[in-house]
Amino acid sequence: MKVKKQTLLLIASLVWMAAGFNIVRIGVIAYINHLTLLNIVLSLVIFSLFWFLIFYKLVVKHTERIRHYEEEYQLFIKFFDLKSFLIMAFMMTFGILIRTYNLAPESFIAFFYTGLGTALFLAGILFGFNYFKYRSELA
Repeated sequence: MKVKKQTLLLIASLVWMAAGFNIVRIGVIAYINHLTLLNIVLSLVIFSLFWFLIFYKLVVKHTERIRHYEEEYQLFIKFFDLKSFLIMAFMMTFGILIRTYNLAPESFIAFFYTGLGTALFLAGILFGFNYFKYRSELA
């Protein structure tokens, strides 16, 4: 199924916000028993690392890649390239394994998932912003 290339930005937005929301939800649930100033600071550190070193750059890279597709209609899964799909699959698998086999304490899940999920959700918001910006440029 093919969609307009600008729609790929909207799909990316929805996927990233859904993933981010789910991860933040897991972190917040874990925070119930581990709400400390240290964990809040650690969440901010994790957020900052993932946002500034990875996700912001990733959004910019994928937005430019999508905008430069020559054909107007693209397969709906092309909001990511293969490398990004593989990274996402690895992250999901690793995260599930950590929680399933209790490989990390709940306090780690609290601060790490909250920081990571917030950065993911913000990436989704930025993809959405880019979608509306690109759409208005075409109008």
